[in-house]
Amino acid sequence: MSAPTTSTAVPAAEDMSHRQILEALSGLLLVLFVALLSSTVVSTALPKIIGSLNGSQTQYTWVVTATLLTATATTPIWGKLADLFSKKLLVQIAIVVFVLGSVIAGFSQTAGQLIAARAFQGIGVGGLQALVQVVIAAMIPPRERGRYNGYLGGVMALATVGGPLLGGLIVDTSWLGWRWCFFVGVPFAVVALILLQLTLHVHTERRSNVKIDYLGAALIAAGVSVLLIWVSFVDGSFAWASWQTYTMVGGSLVLLALAVVVEKRAAEPVVPLEIVRERTTALSIVASLAVGMAMFGGAVFLGQYFQIGRGYSPTEAGLLTIPLMAGVLLSSIIVGRIITKTGQIKPYIIGGLVVLFAGFALLGTIDHQTSLVFVGFGMLLVGLGVGASMQNLVLAVQNTVPLRNIGAASSTVAFFRSMGGAIGVSVLGAVLARRVTDQITHDLAAAGVPASGDGGGSSSLNLAALPEAVQHIVRAAYGDATGHIFLISAAIAVLGLVAAIFLPRSTLRTSLDLPEKPVETEA
Repeated sequence: MSAPTTSTAVPAAEDMSHRQILEALSGLLLVLFVALLSSTVVSTALPKIIGSLNGSQTQYTWVVTATLLTATATTPIWGKLADLFSKKLLVQIAIVVFVLGSVIAGFSQTAGQLIAARAFQGIGVGGLQALVQVVIAAMIPPRERGRYNGYLGGVMALATVGGPLLGGLIVDTSWLGWRWCFFVGVPFAVVALILLQLTLHVHTERRSNVKIDYLGAALIAAGVSVLLIWVSFVDGSFAWASWQTYTMVGGSLVLLALAVVVEKRAAEPVVPLEIVRERTTALSIVASLAVGMAMFGGAVFLGQYFQIGRGYSPTEAGLLTIPLMAGVLLSSIIVGRIITKTGQIKPYIIGGLVVLFAGFALLGTIDHQTSLVFVGFGMLLVGLGVGASMQNLVLAVQNTVPLRNIGAASSTVAFFRSMGGAIGVSVLGAVLARRVTDQITHDLAAAGVPASGDGGGSSSLNLAALPEAVQHIVRAAYGDATGHIFLISAAIAVLGLVAAIFLPRSTLRTSLDLPEKPVETEA
């Protein structure tokens, strides 16, 4: 007699004891930590990295954007592959891709090579971010998963707080240098690879009807990429009203329109339109886009502000960003517990976005001489706002969809949040580059110093190669211009706040799934 083919026929959790789960989880959490660290460790090191490679402000932005973009585009593909092939093998492949990308990035000789390496590294990061969650879900039943969530949160917090500090220390240690920001995670990733080979035994239940929407993912990635490239170069390399603008913007809109058509017809789309059209999901996506744009876009340039605008070392810059990270940690823990106790979520999302706006509004007034206490308070508010809103927007969506759609709904919100981050970094980086170039050119002319022609380009990020008088002009330009991008972040936060206000008020359900609708029977 054959065994029944239900979801309980092969419960992975029964195949693994608590100790075995912890052993496998240690490998998963280690590689997730390394993947998250690869993004945060460069935040304070980037000014030194781009300066040593004689890169431009645009290239500075794209070192971050490239990773965000490829990770975003490939995350849903990795998730679909997990329905077809061995989850364990896919995690190991993602680790190998990540390691190769890290090594290539560490050996980069130009900013262009570094951007390409970071884009390749992002493919591995996208895989690890998606697959670690998938594997944990395959190992641990939903009713027991909560007891392991603390480990996951701790790893994320450690990577978020420790990354900028570690990056600063590495750059400031003469016998290491900035290349070790990319090399440092390699041995840990290799250890995780070996550990998972020895400890991870997860059931693979292949679905024969799964179809991976490669075309939809490619069209979305291509459409957004073309738009970001246009944002990076418009008003610098070509005018707003030019054939390049018409070609790139028009091409982007065509690609995204084709993506919508493909997603409508795809059997299993990257972005399920029926879920996106649901009110809570749609509004949460808009709010998440805004939070992603504001958070990633604003936070990426803080390290640059402290180092180039204020003259602090990378290690000091890492320490100065602690209020931002502390705010995220405190808010996510405290607000999370309150929401669990009360079952209400909308008031805390709205409150978080109000605080986020207030923080960015304060940071929008800073210049190269602003009190560090004032800057730190603004960062704390931004962190508190992000912690109260970002993950809870996902929770709001999860509360409104049946269990079978939670994965698709959650990944869709995360997809758009990451996309918003890529757009935010690119747009704010372009604005910063324009303002810096204009101010440096103006101040050099006022001081009677001939401009180099690149303004905020290659030479402005390599301060050591500049005369002392010019260094002062460049620092003032970066310090003053940073406030303007935070004002834009504040305006973006308002967009998220408006979306959150229109979220339907609901109480979080205590059941794992929505109640079944009564089945209608024919008379």
